[in-house]
Amino acid sequence: MIRVLLGIDQALVGERVSELLARRGIEPELTRGIASAAEKLSHGDYDLLLLERVLLGENPSASLEALPEHPAVVVLSTHDVPNERAELISAGALAVLWLGLDDDVLSSALVSLAKREGTPRRGGRSKLDDFACSSPSMQRFLRLARRVVKGDSALLVLGETGVGKERLARSIHSESSRAAGPFVTVNCGALPEGLLESELFGHEEGAFTGAVRARRGYFELAHRGTIFLDEIGEMPLHLQVKLLRVLEDRSIRRVGSERPIEADVRIMAATNRDLKREMEEHRFRADLYYRLAVVTLTVPPLRERREDIPELARAFLDRIRGQLGRSVTSFHPDALDALIRHDWPGNVRELINVIERAVLLAPENEIQVSDFRGGESWTSSQEEAPPATPKAERARFEDYFDRPLAEAREKLSSAFEKDYLERVLTLCQGRVGDASRRSGVNERTLYAMMRRHGLRKENFRRSSS
Repeated sequence: MIRVLLGIDQALVGERVSELLARRGIEPELTRGIASAAEKLSHGDYDLLLLERVLLGENPSASLEALPEHPAVVVLSTHDVPNERAELISAGALAVLWLGLDDDVLSSALVSLAKREGTPRRGGRSKLDDFACSSPSMQRFLRLARRVVKGDSALLVLGETGVGKERLARSIHSESSRAAGPFVTVNCGALPEGLLESELFGHEEGAFTGAVRARRGYFELAHRGTIFLDEIGEMPLHLQVKLLRVLEDRSIRRVGSERPIEADVRIMAATNRDLKREMEEHRFRADLYYRLAVVTLTVPPLRERREDIPELARAFLDRIRGQLGRSVTSFHPDALDALIRHDWPGNVRELINVIERAVLLAPENEIQVSDFRGGESWTSSQEEAPPATPKAERARFEDYFDRPLAEAREKLSSAFEKDYLERVLTLCQGRVGDASRRSGVNERTLYAMMRRHGLRKENFRRSSS
């Protein structure tokens, strides 16, 4: 079970947040006031602490520091103020959520944070043997992964969104010589650019406005362990230079300090971007790429290993029904066949979401195909548009045949990206947060892609209504 402590000042906030979490099978423990929260923390073992901003007073850094052995803290604020959010994160908060968000968005964010912080206690250490590998492509992949477990070289994990790149990195760490050390995950695309340097390398007191105390960065926290840099392709160029120095010198410098600090860390990085193309367009440094890609592992997408889907589906069903307290125990053969035939653009992450929804919606103990259709975001690939005829396909690509291959590929890729974004934004009625979760692209990148194609979220809100 995931243990969440909810510290509130206003009863209405407590009722709303408790209800949103309860809908997803998480029952928070409610407490009033910062003193009461501190008391419960000193006697209980919690995965996540949710605190109303008002409880932290005028000096949030001191309030957070005073909490006894506190777990990850998420601050719930009634005001969406960027400067205050930066100050709270600098003071040690994991995230700051605005209570003005609609219920669906706030619920998804709360549950995602709670599950992420509760995962290590719930599931123990991941192992490479935990991966389903009935398919030849996954068997080949795992043989290569096992060969790099005992090394200490940098590792680059590639693959589409949702294939399980972080889980793979965590599994390699848990079987490596660094298993007793920490495994620290950093999403380079989720952190604001202005805070990323401080989060990675730490800062000294007074290094910038809001730095009221010195703070260790993720590299220091990962000392003698592994740091996993997810979405490395999102890292700004000036920080790519600093990361290259870390790889070369095995030391870091906090923001505002000239003193080097040893960083005995194995670096694993992941991305779903084409880094070679990013290098050609001067958005990613070639020297950093070659230092990171000492060994490159490309996780196969789910559509290329359909033999693994039954095993994965049954494992996720057992886990999810336990979390949600449901008595659903099996799949109807037609339902399992539909899962195998689906194309899974969202890969394993999409499979988990589909099964979770089916477990919630299934009226009987056995999941039927109709239970997958309970949410509008999933349909079997066979039930969508009929396949194009060869003649139609030729007409579709006719305009590209007189272009060089590289140019034709780039234009087709851009056209597909625009079509995909329009489809996702239409389904999500212009809600960028929902579109981000559905597509597996972080919001900052999604906004950049929308600007590149001249898409505005307001247009999709009007069209959907």
